[in-house]
Amino acid sequence: MVQDPADTVALANRLRPALLRLARELRREVHSLGVTGGQVSELAERERISAPGMSGHLGRLEAANLIERARASDRRRIGLRITDEGERVLRSVRKRRTAWLVEHLNGLSEEDRDRIEAALEPLERLLEPRAR
Repeated sequence: MVQDPADTVALANRLRPALLRLARELRREVHSLGVTGGQVSELAERERISAPGMSGHLGRLEAANLIERARASDRRRIGLRITDEGERVLRSVRKRRTAWLVEHLNGLSEEDRDRIEAALEPLERLLEPRAR
């Protein structure tokens, strides 16, 4: 079956704001922990952040005692290690975000939850790196 490009555009226009709102809600769950969503995100490659932008994030994480920098054997590189406090915050972030999702998923019908579950695999494929 050939997909109508207009249908794909319509789907994208519905999906984009839903995903953005969901991401925003999950980021809000960490603010009370004293960190920002960017600070608990994965590093530059996954977030597509510039080197100066990543340097700023790392500086803030280090100032908050969430990571430590250490010289690697190659002096041109810096190693990073998550601190015990960083591990605690990361566990708290995951727990809060999961609790938010559970609460909101419980407010949906079983049919809606089944639809979300069915959509997970294609959404995960959507996020896989593609050859350019």
